[in-house]
Amino acid sequence: MTKAVKQPASDVEKIVLSIDIGGSHVKILTSAGGAECRADSGPGLTPQQMAEAVRKLAEGLSYDVISMGYPGPVTHNRPLADPANLGKGWAGYDFAAQFGKPVKVVNDALMQAIGSYEGGRMLFLGLGTGLGAAMIVDNVAQPMEVGHLPYKNGKSFEDYIGERGLEKRGKKKWRRHVFDVVDRLRAAMQPDYVVIGGGNVDKLDELPADSRRGDNTRAFEGGFRLWRDKALIV
Repeated sequence: MTKAVKQPASDVEKIVLSIDIGGSHVKILTSAGGAECRADSGPGLTPQQMAEAVRKLAEGLSYDVISMGYPGPVTHNRPLADPANLGKGWAGYDFAAQFGKPVKVVNDALMQAIGSYEGGRMLFLGLGTGLGAAMIVDNVAQPMEVGHLPYKNGKSFEDYIGERGLEKRGKKKWRRHVFDVVDRLRAAMQPDYVVIGGGNVDKLDELPADSRRGDNTRAFEGGFRLWRDKALIV
């Protein structure tokens, strides 16, 4: 009798470990289900410390491939620069070598955007420590570093609607600036709809026109889609 040869699992069948790296926490979830696990991060966190924390969180979990949302620009699956709110050593770090598994690394706002996408032209904005942004047009996903573009009085968008702007100017003025920035970016990008996510979206009582609230947990779904959605171009 000829013994059947087991075929390797396709990307659609593989179990994905999604890692969401933030300034306060590193969070993980696998596509097999279960509960989100998290560990503290902070301004001194190095990529080596992050990897060790993830391995500890993932003890006992089965996964084949990894997706990672990184709080900064990414090129060729590696961070292009160290993040403003974490430690040093991230730029050029080889996560695939560290974990011994295939890894896809994208900007964290892009990962949440992919998890929030429902077709057409979508602009995603993440209101957090800074301002994350991404655009997806007919399944073509593109991160955008718009937070540092000039806005008012020699300051950037991020200076006004990031965490610093909220603390400096108060909630009422911050909300007004959020609406203004969304209007400006909508005029430039011409999206069908806007998704506003990030930790500070909860501080908005109302949303700009043609916008809906995002959910930080959608970042995990974005990580799963990076491997499973064959129509997606990143």
